[in-house]
Amino acid sequence: MNETNVQPGNVKKQVNEANKQFSLLIVEDEPALRNNMELILKLEGYSVRSVGDGLGALSQIRSKRPDLILCDILMPGMDGYAFHEAVKGFNHLATIPFLFVSALNSPEQVRKGMNVGADDYLTKPFSAEELLTAVAARLRRFSSLRTVTKSRGGPTEEESRKLRLLTPREWEILLLVAKGKSSRLIGELLFISPRTVDVHRNRLLRKLGAANAASLAHWATLAEHMYRAKAN
Repeated sequence: MNETNVQPGNVKKQVNEANKQFSLLIVEDEPALRNNMELILKLEGYSVRSVGDGLGALSQIRSKRPDLILCDILMPGMDGYAFHEAVKGFNHLATIPFLFVSALNSPEQVRKGMNVGADDYLTKPFSAEELLTAVAARLRRFSSLRTVTKSRGGPTEEESRKLRLLTPREWEILLLVAKGKSSRLIGELLFISPRTVDVHRNRLLRKLGAANAASLAHWATLAEHMYRAKAN
């Protein structure tokens, strides 16, 4: 029997080649951290640009639309919140995945970042692995949304009807599921217990007719698509 041996080096090379299609923008006022983030992501094969402030980032976006933005919050001049608001104010930029990268790490501060519309929130200090995992997860989610849009044009009329029947709390939880958050982290962000989150998850399964967690993840993708379309 013939066996094919896949060498780790070859797999890594394939991953790096695939990552070249993605353009990332880092907005971070601390030079050392900005340079380290850029180096880590470039070594993984991503196309990366970096700037030290929000105004400079807006100029970069006008010249080339990135596939993902990683942005600090506490910056001089235009802070991360103001930059996020400016980006989301343009219809053609509003769908760019946006990650806050900040030393503001209390549950209240993380919740604020997520509530303004960020797709994820990475607290400092973080490891190279945590950075790469967060970036890869957001790009995968964005690719899933694009697939749904191209193949189906978003939720069907019946799916949209079911989603509109959800309570505001169920919407919050479903959108956080779409961001890949665990029950524990969802509980921290919404100031409820993980057990309460699981109760809401089970209720969502029944309301949406989802058979299992994988099916709920599909509904979460549809909900995020619907939410983004409404925001635009």
